[in-house]
Parts: sequence; C-alpha cells; structure tokens
Amino acid sequence: MTRNHLLLLALFVALAFVPQVFTDGYVRHLFIIAFIYAIIASNWNLSLGHCGIFNFGHMTFFGIGVYTAAILTKTAGVNPWLAIPACAITAAISAVIMAAPVARLKGIYVVLVTFAVNQLMMQLVLSQADLTGGAKGMVRLPFLTIGDYSFIRDYKLGYYYLALILLGLSTAFLILVAASPFGKSLKAVRDAEDYATARGISVARTRISVLVLSAIFTGIAGGFYTVYLRVASPEVFGFGTMSLVLSMVLIGGINSVLGPVIAALALTFASEAMAGIGGFEDARYIVIAVAMILVLRLAPGGLIQILERLAPTAQKPATPTRSPA
Repeated sequence: MTRNHLLLLALFVALAFVPQVFTDGYVRHLFIIAFIYAIIASNWNLSLGHCGIFNFGHMTFFGIGVYTAAILTKTAGVNPWLAIPACAITAAISAVIMAAPVARLKGIYVVLVTFAVNQLMMQLVLSQADLTGGAKGMVRLPFLTIGDYSFIRDYKLGYYYLALILLGLSTAFLILVAASPFGKSLKAVRDAEDYATARGISVARTRISVLVLSAIFTGIAGGFYTVYLRVASPEVFGFGTMSLVLSMVLIGGINSVLGPVIAALALTFASEAMAGIGGFEDARYIVIAVAMILVLRLAPGGLIQILERLAPTAQKPATPTRSPA
C-alpha cells in the first residue's frame, strides 16, 4: 500500500466521523455536494489524466444520470433505489455513442466533438419539454426511504453516508483500474501512442473502454444528485458546472485518484465561503481561476504534488561500505 493510499484511507476514516462533529444539516449538505463533485472529477480524470483524452463532454454522463433518475422516478414511478444504479447503464451507453467518433480523433477535434455532444444533449432536454420539463426542469422528485425511515427527516445523515459510500466505491474502482494492466495501457496510449500500437494495444478500443468506465460512476452520481436535491435542471449541462469540475481535476492533479477528491472538498467549501462575503459572489469564480493558473504554473502535478513535497520522506538505511582489506 502506497503513501497516497494510506492518506486516502485516513481521509475516509476522518470523513466517517464528520456527522458526529457537525450535526448541522447545512454543513452535511456541503459535504454531500463535495462528495458528488469528487466522484465526477476523479472519474473525469480517468479519461483526461490517465488516458490523455481531451474529453469536454464528461458532464454529459452526469446530466444523463440526472435525467434518467428524474424520468424513471417521477414519470415511470420506479423506486429511487433502482433508478440510481440504472443511471450507470444509460451513462455507459451514451459514452459508447460519444466514443464512436472520438476514438480515432486527436487534439482540438476531440474537444470540439465532445463539447458539441454535451450541448446537443442540453438542446435535446430543452426541446422535449413534455418529458423533461424543458427549461423549467423537473421538481418534487421522490426521495429515498427504507421502510418508514425517511432520508429527508434525519438532518441529511442518511444521504451523507450514502454519498460517502458511493465516493468510496468509486475511488476503489478507480484505484483498481489504474493499477490493472488496462491502466498501464492507458498511460501507454497517452504517452507513446505509436509505441502502444506497436505493442499490440488498440488505441481506439482503449479510448472507448476508458470513456465507458469513466461514465459508470459519473452517471450514478447524477442519479444520486437528482434524488437528493429532488430536482432535475438543464443547468447540469451548462458551462459553469463543467468549468468548476474541470478546475477540480486540474487543481487536484491529473494522473492521480486522490488529487481530484481533495480538490473537490477544498473548492466546494472555499466557493461557499466566498459566496457568503458581500460583493464576492461572482468574483469567487475569478479567484478559483487564478488559483488554477497558479497551481498549474508552480506545481503542474496539482495539490497532490504539493502534498507529496511537504510530506516527510522516509530515510533509506545507509548502505554499509566495505572497508579496504
């Protein structure tokens, strides 16, 4: 187990005790939102950081999860507990559709195609108002219950631990993928595409696979998000949400599982704190943008690189020298 894994384990243990310290529902709400952002950012990093795909359509998977859960629970009457995992299926299918044109494209063309798919989905949601509510969205969606226990009457305690469990599962999934032979093939495609091809790695199949894998937990996060807030809005496809999550990926550190999780927690609370300062509501986005530029300039590896520099390194035992005969 590496030092980052130990740090990640310590972070989750500490987060498990947060509700015992903060009984206020608003603080728990901020943590829940941060956990959702952490799932999206760390899964986005799988395709962007580990495989080097300039995918600007990742929020499409999240939005599809949002509207899958909303339509299933409110229109079709499906139990929310079943609707949330169903979002993984629809998000994965959408990833296959998006990956088809992206598999053999490079650079700016990938950015344009994926961003166009994201905007296309938003226009589709807006145009199908009878099903999606159009620009007004869908409200008063069913909430989670277990028997007589209601998740909306426990000061968000149930939602907190469910969000933390989802983040834990997503993080474990990403660690396993990154450490697997497939994870190594991702880095080969990113760093030396010609060499990867020469070694028998299919670049197109690898790109399709990583987009599908990154969509699974992102779709689940979208389903949980809409069941938790009980609202589905086309703003989830908007540029503002996309730029916020992308800043979490870049500030946290690409090619890292832990970095985007830490950045999501830090930026969510920092953004909320700045929103409470009079006249600073809109300026907080400028501050986040400046922070992103500074981190990328001073530590291209992101926050995780800064933490690794600050952490004390283990002293290696001195190698005994042989005295001359």
